[in-house]
Amino acid sequence: MAETTPPLTPMSLAALLGRIEHEWASRKKIFDLPNARIWRPDPDIDLSFEFLGRRCESPIGPAAGPHSQMAQNIVLAWLGGGRLFELKTVQVMDDLEIGRPCIDMHTIGYNIEWSQELEVPASLEEYVKAWMALEMLRRWEPLQEFVGDPGAHVFDMSVGYDLAGITTEKVASFIRGMHDASAAIDALRPQIQGSFADFRDLDFDPVISDTLTLSTFHGCPPEEIESITKHLIDEHELDVIVKLNPTLLGYETVAGIVNDELGYDTVSVKEAAFAEDLQFERGVELIGELNQYAKDRGRTFGIKLTNTLVVDNTRGFMPDETMYLSGAPLHVISTSLLDKLAAALPDTFMIPGHAGDVMVSFSAGVTKDNLADTLATGLNPATICSDLLKPGGYGRMAPMLKTLTAAVADAGATDLAGFRAGRQGAAQAAGHGSVIAEYVASLRGDGREPYHFTSNEKLPRAVDNELEMFGCVACNFCITVCPNDAFFNIRSLEGMPDRQQYLVLAELCNECGNCMVFCPEEGDPAQIKPKLYTDRSVFDGRDGQGFLLDDGRVVAARADDETVSLVQQLLASEQGLPLQEVAE
Repeated sequence: MAETTPPLTPMSLAALLGRIEHEWASRKKIFDLPNARIWRPDPDIDLSFEFLGRRCESPIGPAAGPHSQMAQNIVLAWLGGGRLFELKTVQVMDDLEIGRPCIDMHTIGYNIEWSQELEVPASLEEYVKAWMALEMLRRWEPLQEFVGDPGAHVFDMSVGYDLAGITTEKVASFIRGMHDASAAIDALRPQIQGSFADFRDLDFDPVISDTLTLSTFHGCPPEEIESITKHLIDEHELDVIVKLNPTLLGYETVAGIVNDELGYDTVSVKEAAFAEDLQFERGVELIGELNQYAKDRGRTFGIKLTNTLVVDNTRGFMPDETMYLSGAPLHVISTSLLDKLAAALPDTFMIPGHAGDVMVSFSAGVTKDNLADTLATGLNPATICSDLLKPGGYGRMAPMLKTLTAAVADAGATDLAGFRAGRQGAAQAAGHGSVIAEYVASLRGDGREPYHFTSNEKLPRAVDNELEMFGCVACNFCITVCPNDAFFNIRSLEGMPDRQQYLVLAELCNECGNCMVFCPEEGDPAQIKPKLYTDRSVFDGRDGQGFLLDDGRVVAARADDETVSLVQQLLASEQGLPLQEVAE
């Protein structure tokens, strides 16, 4: 695995639409997501909510991270039922060198990623491509019986990390481009082909996004948070959410939860990060001040809980000295922070038992098992990252929504508001001050077992077998755990081992390491499975085995003749897999 980030080369809109068309016709999948995992809303249960005044048909979506960086990521999340897309954070430095591997999901969740891995103009184009693709897919006849009326969705921008970077022309033009994407949409229209050609003149809404979640990351001082938020409101006329850090709870409390209450005694919470971050008392003041500032200017303000937690890298899997914790323990920390903020700021938030107007968004260890309890506390939306990095990937979203739908129906409610009101009443009747207090007490008491180290220490399953280019246990894990949809499978040729063969779309692979973590065999699928290229410059710039394609055929390779022949035969067996040149 490389020590630095390989360049991501997004597929053209034409190639993405071609893949959708081909996969649906040949196997009733889209980007390898089976049609059984496409979410269709229940007409009797309303899971919609208002995101800063904008309707979303479901209360979940991908968090800003690996699942919201590229167009196919966003399409997959939409198919799974996501309707709020917190797009990956964009910043002025767009030539980052991120160590590899950068994701560690062996047990809970750690990463060393931060902002986008594309140049800023490329990020804008990816989001516009995704926006256009969703508008076409919601109208595409073959999908109608599977998606029904998919309802409204919202793209929420994310930028960081300081005022100097956000006020540069590079970032400012990104924000303006998201607010009016007319030029980008028109430039992409000629790529709308095949069965989507009738949508070429579709009246795409040019406003891709007019809301923004500010990523303060770690160490951003309060005066900087204040200045950035005011700039975004005044200069760009945006409704703004400020993402807060778990360090607001204080070092002793956080370390006590992680190490003592939950038993993660090998996790080294980074004490220095707490001194550098926003402090709780100032955070309470800042929420009130920024909410009033926004209201005075006709805008809306919200907060998000929370960013990841800074810890020392004691595991040795990823290269950096510092890593960022997510998953189960962060869920307990972030809900505990919500409880503390709710007590400190009565009638400020849009949560049960309060009469406030500050929306609280959430991302911290959300799973199928805790989604209903999380939303019962009034959090909107619950965005997801760690759970989507586990086997099943984007296919884990629809079951989440089905479980939530059942919970709402079982409570005798028909929408989230009624569900929350019922849960709030039951919590108070049981002697709790609020449903939030009840939930946090359970997470830090008798109900903490799913979040404890003993429930999360089991490593992914493994077999004593070395991974080979052709032939493996065919578990499909490399396909489902890849956030970028860089893997796909093809039925084996006669005489080849196993029923499926797996290939890598190399330009979509950023060597995050997640497939290696979950592959039961010994080896790195991203390096061992055949690596396909469609861009000659990327192919020429890489080392190791690889196969350059033109019109679906191998035209150059770094492999022996027998291997090249097998790859060529596999691709030919797909009868027109649309893998064409993506670089002009």
